[in-house]
Amino acid sequence: MKTTLLGTPPEPARPIESDSRLIFKPIALDTLPEITPYLRRQAYRTCDFSVGGIYMWVDYFGYEYAICHDTLFIKGSEEDHLQNTAFAVPVGNLDLQESLPLLADYCREQGLPLILSAVPEPAAQAIAGLYDCPITELPDWGDYLYRATDLATLVGHRFNKKRNRVNKFKNTYPDFQYEHITPHNRPELIGFFDRYRQDYQKDSALFIYEEGKVAQVLHEYDRLSFEGGLLRVAGEIAAFTVGEVVGDTLIVHIEKARKEIVGAYEAINLFFATQMTTAHPEVQYINREDDAGDPGLREAKLSYNPETILKKYNIALDNPLR
Repeated sequence: MKTTLLGTPPEPARPIESDSRLIFKPIALDTLPEITPYLRRQAYRTCDFSVGGIYMWVDYFGYEYAICHDTLFIKGSEEDHLQNTAFAVPVGNLDLQESLPLLADYCREQGLPLILSAVPEPAAQAIAGLYDCPITELPDWGDYLYRATDLATLVGHRFNKKRNRVNKFKNTYPDFQYEHITPHNRPELIGFFDRYRQDYQKDSALFIYEEGKVAQVLHEYDRLSFEGGLLRVAGEIAAFTVGEVVGDTLIVHIEKARKEIVGAYEAINLFFATQMTTAHPEVQYINREDDAGDPGLREAKLSYNPETILKKYNIALDNPLR
């Protein structure tokens, strides 16, 4: 949707050199160390500002990055319209009044509209206040955010069904084992996921892409800032999960379980939340990412009683910001 910038932007807080240029480069495994420090400096809690949220979707959205004035800029595609070039909210040393004009300059040079996509609500409200522009919610892309203690304990009436499922799993499979993902068990996990992909394959381009990226992550696991756990039944892997800690939030990027093993999803969810809150006392929230508009995923994520859903927005800024 095309929108028009109605207000006149305030002057930048400090001057930015007029010859500043954004030069975008591909995001790859070898360039992740360049962008990771900037992702650690923001506090939005949304998955889009995590290593996994970017790297696992780098080919789907065509992500590239530029670093200018100690600030990270990310270019990709609009969430709901992949044919449209869009940008993440810049994060780093520059504030919005300084970084957005740099994006506007780049877009003018490239003949592109300036579209910001998957903008976290705090940034969207700030931009709307600065530039008096409309913002458009992306209802299918909001992240489900939970209290970490809720998922690590399942205490209270709200979680009766989840506790019952975990207890049924424990009673049905008393020989179960939960382990951290390590170099020792990772080859076995890779083999498990190869079989899992064959057993649960779907005729969906999005599904095929995601499963391919999960396989890639497992192969590159020792070079990524991820932590994970796996669940065994009768000695065989039955489920696994992978996430990363950003600030006070654990972001869960991968969760897979054999569907015929009753309670496996609930069990791996509980055990991983317990593992991570014990290892990282700073973790206060768990982000289980969006539902991408899938009704089944939406129902499953709502059933865990989220603390909130982190809304995201599209913003089109068509007029010059300088």
